[in-house]
Amino acid sequence: MQSADGFFQAALAEAKASFAAGGIPIGSILVIDGRIVGRGHNKRIQKQNPILHAEMDCLENGGRLAPADYRRATLYSTLSPCDMCSGAILLYKIPNVVIGENRTFRGPEDYLRSRGVNVEVVDDPECTRLMEAFIRTNPSVWNEDIGVV
Repeated sequence: MQSADGFFQAALAEAKASFAAGGIPIGSILVIDGRIVGRGHNKRIQKQNPILHAEMDCLENGGRLAPADYRRATLYSTLSPCDMCSGAILLYKIPNVVIGENRTFRGPEDYLRSRGVNVEVVDDPECTRLMEAFIRTNPSVWNEDIGVV
């Protein structure tokens, strides 16, 4: 069984894998009962898929799980989840979300909290540096990712 820090590092490794593949450096891990059951990273660029955010890729890679499994889960994401990914968190009733950083983008964290989700922001400087570097060199791709025209 890994520690919470180990799980966060696994999400960060996913973000770095995306960045290395020319994608947006966001990674996500789904943990249930101390075990990683899903992992993923943003593949919008790599797969030309508009909804393949890190959290969505992670949930897809986790496969079909029972509702009771999601209710024991923690989702780790290197960046604050957007509206779409937050909707998936609420749909599956994932009770815990650990966020690497929310300086470069802040999703509806307060709304998640108001719906009973325990949201923790780590404020990891490496996550921030990765996102800032990507945004600086790919502003139009980033704006597309977050729905800014």
